[in-house]
Amino acid sequence: MAEARQEARPRPLSPHVQVWRWHITMAASISNRVAGVALYAGWLIFAGWALALSAGADAYMAYTRLLTSPLGLLVLVGVTAALFFHIGAGIRHLAWDSGRGFAKATASATAWITYAFALVATALVWGLVLGLHAG
Repeated sequence: MAEARQEARPRPLSPHVQVWRWHITMAASISNRVAGVALYAGWLIFAGWALALSAGADAYMAYTRLLTSPLGLLVLVGVTAALFFHIGAGIRHLAWDSGRGFAKATASATAWITYAFALVATALVWGLVLGLHAG
């Protein structure tokens, strides 16, 4: 008995990132992952601060100079923004866990709100920090 050989059909390929039209919910999802990675860097910075604190006054002053340099401040502002964005995205995900917020308009609105929250909260914290430091 002759068996008919069937040719395997090629599997469909997933669309590449360049094929998709970017939208706010897609950007917020990717930003949440980037913020999570940035928070790991933030913990390393915090651990370095704790080690410098325990190593003595000279090490602490050197680490403080590094953190208060323009590049150090930029990194700290970025970590702060990542923290607030991740908090906002976490609250958004909690709403999703309860079954709310899946409508397209609601998901888009909460993504914009998450970005706005991160921006405003970061500006308030650093405005307070720099205001207290200057005064």
